[in-house]
Order: sequence, then C-alpha cells, then structure tokens
Amino acid sequence: MADRRPVVIVGLDCITGLQSARILARRGVAVIGIAADRNHFCARTRSARAVIGAPTAGEPLIRALEQLGSTVGEAFLLPCTDAAVLTISAARKRLDPWYRFVLPDHEVVELLLDKVRFAEHALASGLPVPATFVIRTRDDAAVAAAGLDYPAVLKPGVKTALWLAGAKRRAFVVRSPSELLERYAEFGALTDALIAQTWIDGAATSLYSFNGYFDRASIPQATFIARKIRQWPPETGTSSLGEEVRDDEVLAASLQLFGSVAYEGLCYLEMKRDARTGAALIIEPNIGRPTGRSAIAERGGVELLLTAYHDALGEPLPDARTQSFGGVKWIYLRHDLQSALVEARRGRLTLRDWLRSIRGPKTEAVADWRDPWPFVGDMQHAAAAAIAGAATWLRRRIRPA
Repeated sequence: MADRRPVVIVGLDCITGLQSARILARRGVAVIGIAADRNHFCARTRSARAVIGAPTAGEPLIRALEQLGSTVGEAFLLPCTDAAVLTISAARKRLDPWYRFVLPDHEVVELLLDKVRFAEHALASGLPVPATFVIRTRDDAAVAAAGLDYPAVLKPGVKTALWLAGAKRRAFVVRSPSELLERYAEFGALTDALIAQTWIDGAATSLYSFNGYFDRASIPQATFIARKIRQWPPETGTSSLGEEVRDDEVLAASLQLFGSVAYEGLCYLEMKRDARTGAALIIEPNIGRPTGRSAIAERGGVELLLTAYHDALGEPLPDARTQSFGGVKWIYLRHDLQSALVEARRGRLTLRDWLRSIRGPKTEAVADWRDPWPFVGDMQHAAAAAIAGAATWLRRRIRPA
C-alpha cells in the first residue's frame, strides 16, 4: 500500500471532508487537505499529512491546485462541497496533468447541481417530484403562492456563500401564501432563483438516501441505501442519526435518474416517502462528491470512496461494493442530542426511546478516539456558541433601572 497515490481533499474544513480523510487514510492513502478555514475543527484531523490553506472554490482554488500539482505528481482529487465540484468540473482540462477524478460532462454537472435547472428537468421528464414552482420574479412568487398546497418549502437553486450568510439556513418551511411572499421579499435577492415545493408529509424516518458510484461507462459499481431517524434542525436540517435500510423503490428510482443522464462518479439522491400516498418523491441530488452521511456506506461494508479512488486511477476495484443490510447507523452525536431534546420537549421522545434508537453498530461523524482533536474543537465551538447565546439572552432581559 506504500505506493498508493495520494488524495487531495478539497474542503477538509467540513464534516464530509473530515470523514473522507479518515476513511481513505485508514486504507493506506496519503491525505492532503485543502481548507478555506485551517482553524476549523475538522481541519485538526490527524488523518491529513498536510493541510493547505486556500479557497475551496473559484479561480483561487484552481491556482492552488496547479501549484500543488507540481509537487504531488499524480493524485486522486476529491471535492467535498458543491462549489468545489462545479469549479473543478469547469477547469478539468487545466487539472488533467496532475489529478485524476471522475465526473460526467460539465453540462450534466451544471444540470444536477443547480436545483432550479434540475427541478425544471424533473418536471419536463416526469420524474417523481412534489408540486414544484421555480421563482425568479415577484410575479413568479405570486403564482407559486397561489398554486401550492401548504406547508411548502422554499430553497435556493444553489446554496451559495451569499445565501448561507444571509439566510442562515438551507431552506425555509412556509405555511401560507403570505409567508411565502414575505420570505421571497426578505431573501429573494440572495439568489438568482428559488424553488417552492409542496411539503412532503412524513416524519424524518420517511427521508431516504441513495449513495452510489458510477464508473466511466455509467455502470453502477457501488450503491447504498439509508434513511434518516432524526435531523437537525428538526424540519429542514441534515441528518443527525441515520440507519441502513433496504428500499428497492428508492434504489430503482436512483438508478433510473442517474442512468438517464449518462452519469459518472460519486452521487447521492434524497427521496421522501409521502405519508399520505406512500409514493417516494425526489427531494434533490448531490453529485461529484461524498456527503455528510456517506460514511455509513463504509461502516456497512461498501467501499464507496475506495471504489471512486481506484476507478479514477484506472486500478482494479475493491471487492466490498455490495450492501449486506447489517443495520449499521451513522450519528452526529452533538446534533442528535439537540434534535432529541426538541423532540422530548414536544412529547415525542423519551430517554429510553433515544437510547434504544442509537444502539447497534455505528460510525460517529466527528468523535473518534484515534483522532480526537476534531471532536475537542467541535465541543469548544459549541461551548463558545452557547456562552455567546446565553450572554445575548441576558443582555436582552437586563434593563437599566
């Protein structure tokens, strides 16, 4: 394994990057991380032999990769954010001398990464999606407000830094036409277009995910199905606890979608089963990268990232690529405790229920005794945020005499 070529992970300063670094390092691959924030708790990992501070999107990223390329020779390139995927895809010819990665044609990358374009494609192709409206103007917002059933979800086509900084969340749940119009007036200027969709009724356990890898011939070489148990924030957040499941309908829909666009590389699809109809409906795809919960595949015996690594480098694929349904789980403990507390206050979860839900074989998003500093940093960050929040709460309530 000493002659394995290195991996350059773009976006080590996120949980996806941290998990990817740990997985590949433990399989004998030397990890070089690129982090926009070298002080981020995820960038403290021991799994990376070197961490380079550089932007993780745009022309500055490409220049950093070009400079690094002359020192690493041939390396596997693994982006861990949508912005990095889009940047690398657009500059793939400039990166060819040094890096190996598998992505579909750039047109397919743009289609699947832009949630607006994908929504329009899904509607035109008859894919199973909830009632959907694309909003680019105030008039579009009025049409959507009148045409949707409520509650509904409002989200950007692309989650840019501008959106995340201004909106502070991935999506909004709106419960009336007037609330949709208010949210549009407040946040519409942060993005070129918004998507409004009827909320798919069902608990977090109705949310399913497909993780997969398609080779250069668009043949699926590794697949893994899981579902959420809880998420944070509770209504529109990311998974805090998930488990491996078997769902042939979700698998078939995922293979159909990615097969229809001659897809190549890592991919992810989130679907939700409507509690009213039982139908599994597409929420959104993510492409070209692992996701926060992708590590459940490796814990379940499917070598998702190693498959991508070997295929990109033209090497034989690992044998462990078939899901065996052993019931493994993935947990981000800090977020799951937050989600569980909310559910407990709502009378929907007891301590015994929570303890039962986290039993069994699992992988933790951040905590790892072999690599403790990311967890320590995460706890320090959480404590600082809690202290700041408490101080703000006190200042608001203490008034001068």
